[in-house]
Amino acid sequence: MTQENIESILTEDRIFAPSEAFRSKARINNRADYDALRARAEKDHEGFWAELAKSEIDWHKPFTKTLDSSRAPHFSWFTDGELNISYNCIDRHLKDKGDKTAIIFEGEKGDTRRITYKELHKNVCQFANALKAKGIKKGDRVVIYMPMVPEAAVAMHACARIGAVHSVVFGGFSAESLKDRIEDAGARALITADGGTRGGKVVPLKAACDEALGKGCKTIETVFVLKRAGNDVAMKNGRDIWWSDATKGQAETCEPEWVNSEHPLFLLYTSGSTGKPKGIQHSTGGYLLGTIVTMNWVFDIQENDIYWCTADVGWITGHSYVAYGPLAVGGTALMYEGAPVIPDAGRFWKICQDHKVTIFYTAPTAIRALMKAGDDYPNKYDLSSIRLLGTVGEPINPEAWIWYHEVIGKERCPIVDTWWQTETGANVIAPVPGAVDTKPGSCTIPLPGMAVDVVDDAGNSISTPDRGGYLVIRKPWPFMLRTIWGDDQRYIDTYWGKFNNRYYVAGDSCRRDKDGYFWIMGRIDDVLNVSGHRLGTMEVESALVAHERVAEAAVVGRPDDIKGEAIFAFVVIRGPRPQGSEADKLTKELRDWVAKEIGPIAKPDDIRYADNLPKTRSGKIMRRLLRTIAKGEEITQDISTLENEDIVKQLQGEM
Repeated sequence: MTQENIESILTEDRIFAPSEAFRSKARINNRADYDALRARAEKDHEGFWAELAKSEIDWHKPFTKTLDSSRAPHFSWFTDGELNISYNCIDRHLKDKGDKTAIIFEGEKGDTRRITYKELHKNVCQFANALKAKGIKKGDRVVIYMPMVPEAAVAMHACARIGAVHSVVFGGFSAESLKDRIEDAGARALITADGGTRGGKVVPLKAACDEALGKGCKTIETVFVLKRAGNDVAMKNGRDIWWSDATKGQAETCEPEWVNSEHPLFLLYTSGSTGKPKGIQHSTGGYLLGTIVTMNWVFDIQENDIYWCTADVGWITGHSYVAYGPLAVGGTALMYEGAPVIPDAGRFWKICQDHKVTIFYTAPTAIRALMKAGDDYPNKYDLSSIRLLGTVGEPINPEAWIWYHEVIGKERCPIVDTWWQTETGANVIAPVPGAVDTKPGSCTIPLPGMAVDVVDDAGNSISTPDRGGYLVIRKPWPFMLRTIWGDDQRYIDTYWGKFNNRYYVAGDSCRRDKDGYFWIMGRIDDVLNVSGHRLGTMEVESALVAHERVAEAAVVGRPDDIKGEAIFAFVVIRGPRPQGSEADKLTKELRDWVAKEIGPIAKPDDIRYADNLPKTRSGKIMRRLLRTIAKGEEITQDISTLENEDIVKQLQGEM
């Protein structure tokens, strides 16, 4: 059975054009100009990226060579150029924007800070000097395990400023996960905090660090500890130092370390199918360019925008669209430390009102959870400042898209539904909001310079509309990953091996409609094989969520002797979780509903109800965990990143 037989069962033909009010002020405000930009990129791929790199980046030493493919599929960009990303994000703005707010911060308890570019420069330089005082130098790896506070971004830029390679580990990961990442990176220093605040509780980060370091991590020489939550911590003499003590008396300037464009900027670990995390390695110059052009194209960032991406810096979205992208273009980024439902489900909307957020970028899982809470929460707040909405992390089902459009955007804000990955570095497929009409559930069309295609099992482009296949990228792009840290062969096997190193293979199934719009159908390993029909999980989920009682749904497969695979749906409904006969009645209603919406073949065989789905704090649904539960297998994977571990028993049918 080949991938080209993936069947599309989702029909969505609504089209939304940007308003004239939005279009009139947009950077790119018509489809003709945008298509001309894409055509230019297609005609001269290298020249297109070279021109952008020269115009958007301040180079210490200009590059003369654009793309080196001699070690394909290890590609290099702007190889003889030298730059510093901290300089590009901070120093170059000091003359004209020194007093402009770079970061707005709000804590869960309501504490706020505003940090100007001048203040950010001072803080970054002082901490960079503190790192150097402890012997950290160019090429050394530094692990950052922090709450979502401005100092996390400061730490990232301080590392980049001196040429150290940072690896941010999400503050929700367990001590064991932290240990694995420290050891794989061979880090010399660890930057953390006493604790962070989440859901009204203190997350004891330093204690987790001590546990991790007690199990090994022999390369760690220094642990920098920020005082944030005020919880008691143990400090080890000779190894641990308070952030405030480390920076006390340090010079307020630090000359940037000028590094080659291909110098590793960071490692970011992502889960691997083998269980061993993959250290995704990104470069400096190419990555910076990706964050800049997508901030301009996709987010249409303008001088007075207040830009809020809700992602934690522990994820790629927080790297590209909190710590680097907004600052690289001289923007103002908002950071929030805390849960979206503290003290209630109106918290995000209150923050948007209070800080006059103009661009709001969040995950579909967060949108669905807030949708479930009801319209009363957002309707209590003035959201008139918002001019652009965005989604990231997974495909957004049409019903959630429409709610986002109507209730949050008041039918006047374009929605940029973005497809990209840790590995791609920045947005790859997304609407440019002033030029591209949108369709609920579609990430629309590839950005200029991105040679994206849908191919069959033999690697041939699929020209038939709505026929599913593998999502691939045919040409290298500047902000792509460079390798998996310490494992070049795994990089080749994982991302290039399927089609003999011809294409980058994203691991997602996808279809392209008659208008050339792309629709992500789920991960390749999430495709269901039901009685010989290959169905994308996302489409079954969208059908379920279209029912008026369903707030959220996740669909996986379980082995079935007759069908090959049976459809197992985990469902969160609006209101109390149904029990007994009420649950039986609703199950029949939902099965009939799906049959009516998309056909009997897609009817779920099992439906299990829970108060929530198992999500990481970044908002991603842990689908591997759901597959394990659906199969009735023992849970062996790490669930420490779950927002609520108690939900697992509900999902297993034990509560």
